[in-house]
Amino acid sequence: MITVTIYRSSDQYAGFTVSGHAGYGDEGQDIVCAAVSVLTLNALNSIEAFTEDLFSGEEQDGFLSCTFPEELSEKAVLLMDSMVLGLTDIQRNYGKPYISIVFKEV
Repeated sequence: MITVTIYRSSDQYAGFTVSGHAGYGDEGQDIVCAAVSVLTLNALNSIEAFTEDLFSGEEQDGFLSCTFPEELSEKAVLLMDSMVLGLTDIQRNYGKPYISIVFKEV
């Protein structure tokens, strides 16, 4: 199962982590893992390309983390909202056995 944890502080995004594998299909054929990877990596790539916002991150097999040291701009918030929307849709369509989304206040 993939676990996505979205960290928030006073209604602001503070970062997120993604860990695990969905197990929906064979390695290389798992559409849930692929979709989650695309959404999360694209969000970070877009924040880097289209905003002045800073973040730090780490990526390994089956793990991605990101922290935002400062309050995000409107553009970055929109990009994060879009990522969360996509992840929520994946959870709704494929079910909680494959992806769990957790919101934590920090």
